Amino acid sequence: MEKTKRINSVDLLRGAIMVLMAVDHVRVYSGIPANSTDPAIFFTRWITHFCVAGFVFFAGVSAFFYGEKLKDKRVLSGYLITRGIFLVVLELTFLRFCWTFNLNFSQFMLAGVIWMLGWCMALLAGAIWLPFRSIWIIGLVVIAGEQVFGLVPANVHWWNFFYPIDYDGIKWISILYVLLPWIGVMMVGYGFGRVIEMDTARRRKICLTIGLSAIAAFVVIGTLVILMSDPQPRPFIFRLLGQQKYPPSQLYLLMTLGPIIALVPFAERASGWLARVLSTFGRVPLFYYIVHILLIHVAALLVNLLRTGDMHQGWYDTAPYTEISANLRWSLPLLYLVFILVEIILYFVCSRYAKYKFRHPEIKWLKYI
Repeated sequence: MEKTKRINSVDLLRGAIMVLMAVDHVRVYSGIPANSTDPAIFFTRWITHFCVAGFVFFAGVSAFFYGEKLKDKRVLSGYLITRGIFLVVLELTFLRFCWTFNLNFSQFMLAGVIWMLGWCMALLAGAIWLPFRSIWIIGLVVIAGEQVFGLVPANVHWWNFFYPIDYDGIKWISILYVLLPWIGVMMVGYGFGRVIEMDTARRRKICLTIGLSAIAAFVVIGTLVILMSDPQPRPFIFRLLGQQKYPPSQLYLLMTLGPIIALVPFAERASGWLARVLSTFGRVPLFYYIVHILLIHVAALLVNLLRTGDMHQGWYDTAPYTEISANLRWSLPLLYLVFILVEIILYFVCSRYAKYKFRHPEIKWLKYI
């Protein structure tokens, strides 16, 4: 029962992260820019920064627990490789279509978060053969020294898949998420699985120590960086919270992973309908991801039709790089209304799928979605 509660806490936090992710993706289709200085829009965007960091971190935790269940590194490694490649192919085909409804693949191709997760899983398949302590230590080193990876000569074009270098990009694909330092985050998450296995008191102490220390380090270091940099017209809080996401800076990861880790002990004690909803989403993360993109895209077309008399599908031919003129962008209340309606539908769809997946363990391919 204790172990089940621990794993449920991961599902709950992952579900919460995915709900926040949906807010950002509705924002994409609404046309509201990510870099707005309007406080309401800024914090609507900022709260979603926890998504990708938590998603990658908990993917590492899940890989650890799946390995504990299998008790066979060879089988786990094979699973990580095959699922990783499956995710990469899914991103370049069906998910690319869900984002854009555009069948002209030569016009636009995206290396998004699912692409990155897939390759990181494939790399983790090799890393799990290292001594356990080495896995999370190497992950921390990759995160701490990520800028070193930018020193690769600019003519090594393929390196842009791993870390951005001084080059105008690879022509056939838009690389939104590189692999470094994200593979480091996944490796740290894999190591964190051992913390989740600890007894309640020790787990709580370690989670709070790591989480609160990361938050403190973020505030102190982030403040010092601002004080030592050139003055800017933006308010202090905007500069502190507006950390680099592409690729994620060390401050970005401290800002996002610190609170997530600190919340793990509290998630174990969460109960009630909201906890059940979030846990349902967290148990079927990839299924949620696929369906939520489809639903949000369709909802955007319907909202546009009701507001303007035209679906304006052309706006989304290169989603998530969407640009809509200021006079046609949605308001924040409309954004949140669409988000709530989408989440209600998602709950019923994901709940049915989660039950079906649980009842049919003999269907092997279900473990990939």
